Amino acid sequence: MEWVLMVLALLGLLLSCYALYVEWKFHQKKKYHALCDISSAVSCTKAFSSPYGRLFKLPNAFYGVLFYVSVFLFAFYGLPTFVFYGAVLSMLATFVLAYLSYVKMKNLCLVCSSIYVVNILLLIFSYRAAF
Repeated sequence: MEWVLMVLALLGLLLSCYALYVEWKFHQKKKYHALCDISSAVSCTKAFSSPYGRLFKLPNAFYGVLFYVSVFLFAFYGLPTFVFYGAVLSMLATFVLAYLSYVKMKNLCLVCSSIYVVNILLLIFSYRAAF
């Protein structure tokens, strides 16, 4: 079961790295158009560059990278209980960020939504592995 957690962690890591890349390119060139920017209502750049896209002056994706590396290491070393508790905390962040994106900003961020799905799956599979 730990291999599923490691695969999910790698997927979350890739999505978080892409989010960092999009934000970096956006700040480098204001006219950058990311692949995930489909319209004004479906835009990851809009989410990443919003005031909600940062915490303590660092992009949310940076914290995602740290989280998914930690999840990978915990799963690799056979510690699914730690993955589960981290997944519970990530779900709190998922609920807050999804609310801000979907309700407050009225924006669908495809990368963010994919990360939310990864977090839900991490919660489910880490629970199954830990208990």
